Amino acid sequence: MPELVQGVVSRTVGVPVSTETVVVPEPGPGEVRVAVRACGVCHTDLHYREGGINHDFPFLLGHEAAGTVESVGDGVYGLVPGDHVAVAWRAPCGGCRSCRRGRPWYCFDSRNAVQPMTLADGTPLRAALGIGAFTPLTLVAAGQAVKIDPQARFQAAALVGCGVMAGFGAAVNTGSVGRGDSVAVIGCGGVGNAAVAASVLAGANPVIGVDVDPRKLAWASSFGATHTVNGRETDAVEAIRTLTGGHGADVVIEAVGRPDTYRTAFYARDHAGTLVQVGVPNPTMTIELPLIDLFGRGGALKSSWYGDCLPSRDFPMLLDLYLRGRFDLDAFVTEEIGPGDVEEAFARMRRGEVLRSVVVFP
Repeated sequence: MPELVQGVVSRTVGVPVSTETVVVPEPGPGEVRVAVRACGVCHTDLHYREGGINHDFPFLLGHEAAGTVESVGDGVYGLVPGDHVAVAWRAPCGGCRSCRRGRPWYCFDSRNAVQPMTLADGTPLRAALGIGAFTPLTLVAAGQAVKIDPQARFQAAALVGCGVMAGFGAAVNTGSVGRGDSVAVIGCGGVGNAAVAASVLAGANPVIGVDVDPRKLAWASSFGATHTVNGRETDAVEAIRTLTGGHGADVVIEAVGRPDTYRTAFYARDHAGTLVQVGVPNPTMTIELPLIDLFGRGGALKSSWYGDCLPSRDFPMLLDLYLRGRFDLDAFVTEEIGPGDVEEAFARMRRGEVLRSVVVFP
């Protein structure tokens, strides 16, 4: 039967979020209900609140989540109540043209729950990235619930659902960072520092963190960056070239999503180097580059969708690295908060005071 819970809702552009009664339907065919135990406060949730995704308000926010399976609908196999899961916002369909070509991480028909969650008066809620997890119970497609090792702390496991996976995958999957590659990461927040840590794990050297906030550069160093560059104090392109023998980096990861940082990343590459954009831009942003430079510098310009990850493969892999002490997910958790603290967490995020605030449910 439907369950009534309290969830964090954004009703209109720019208005502070509110905690409201949410109706979570009983799972239908191919759906599961997840008892959320932890959910990271991701910048994408703030994008929703500010109308940066679309204007299909009201939104049920939260998408970077982990918890346990509460109940399953008909036709669900491989998941039973009590299983520990991390929730993915992409669930490959298996039948679209990309899945059929063996590229399920680009699935063009990713699955979400068919039934909407609603407000108490029946108003349908648009769940952030098809999840809506700033609530103790949410409804998702079965393919979104990725079974994980129960030894992993929920607060850590939640982060593989979005930000950490995006940064890790931008380096390893999209950028194909390998041993001996030189890497620069522009923007050292949660996503950027996941890219820093992944590049270090892959054997890259040097690994250069670039930001304008000394606090974030200190975080980059703690995740293994060999060098840091304050872009407010020095020309980042020239600094990266100096640190790479005058050439530029083999892979530059842009984790901000702004035209100026994209331009910096473009020119900070070595000739035939790779630029990976994983920072999410505002829909109004544009960029202009000389066509001769696009032609003359060669290489690859890539956009990284969710770190080009396959959740069923990559979530367990990341958590295995975490449990073996090789990838410190706990270091991304700056603070643990309650669902009533999300608006304040957005403010701390804007000020650059946190890598991740994580909402914890009992």
